[in-house]
Amino acid sequence: MRVSRLFAAALCAISAGSCGPGDSQPAKEKLSAGSDEAIEGRGADTANWWDALPREEWSAYQRVLESDPWFEVYRVFPDTYAIYEPGHFEEVISFLIVGETRALLLDTGLGIARLRPVIASLTQLDVTVVNSHTHYDHIGGNYEFDRIAGVDHPFAHANANGAPNGEVGDMLRGDWVWKPLPRGVDATNYKINPYTVNEFIADGDVIDLGGVRLEVIAAPGHSPDSICLFDRQGRRLFMGDVFYFAPLYAHLEGSDLADYKASAEKLAALQPEIDTLITAHNAPVADSFYLGRMRDAFTAIAENRADFVETDGAREYAFENFSIIAPPPDSSPWLN
Repeated sequence: MRVSRLFAAALCAISAGSCGPGDSQPAKEKLSAGSDEAIEGRGADTANWWDALPREEWSAYQRVLESDPWFEVYRVFPDTYAIYEPGHFEEVISFLIVGETRALLLDTGLGIARLRPVIASLTQLDVTVVNSHTHYDHIGGNYEFDRIAGVDHPFAHANANGAPNGEVGDMLRGDWVWKPLPRGVDATNYKINPYTVNEFIADGDVIDLGGVRLEVIAAPGHSPDSICLFDRQGRRLFMGDVFYFAPLYAHLEGSDLADYKASAEKLAALQPEIDTLITAHNAPVADSFYLGRMRDAFTAIAENRADFVETDGAREYAFENFSIIAPPPDSSPWLN
């Protein structure tokens, strides 16, 4: 879920520094073992995605735990840490939100490296895991934690059973990884371990961390169990995979274009109450005006006013700083 070169120039314009050839970091040397398999089904132009690293947006934040070999950890708000995995194509970001009485870990990443020791170094408070949704790259470390609050949905229940190597092992092959993997982890043994949900949460519930209150907002579309967490007092919205600066996936198994459009409209109505979007891939922060941009994008697709390119059997619609990947019309009656 990285940013393709299709959007690189636009993203450079909003970042803190220049992305011109003279100022960019040297291209990364791909170090993963295995074949150079191309990444399919994730949008156009995924080749050498690691050349965009390091992303300039991260320079605005204090980095902690410099010695960790797999994770990069940043303090993005006084009460919030971003745990970033830039060595893998997903470039997934989990968030630790620390209140006065307890902490919440929003997602647990890929499960490639142990996450719990990282969290223990950041807070001594009791930690509850909440997943923005249950795709493999957001639940990989769930099994390491005792307290998990989840959505009561068949999709989420099925994913709590984990995923065997045969389903996810290829995600560590070829172009999916450029960075050396932790010792003992490779494409032949990588899997998603099962985990147990101790508590169910639903739309409208409020999670009180002491000084930080997070409202659960159901936002299906990318997946049927997608949620956002709304910090009204802090005027920020934790988006999960509902929005970020990259292709938004509305074409995966379990995705639904009509639901995604409805969620975009629902969230756009909250825009006057929100300053900041906290996003789960590539870069951690976006301006809230993208809620309106996302709503308008889905409307344009629905009304056949958006241009697209065919990619890996899907349609990718390009907008300013993001795109939407939708299934072809014959598999989605919502498109005509």
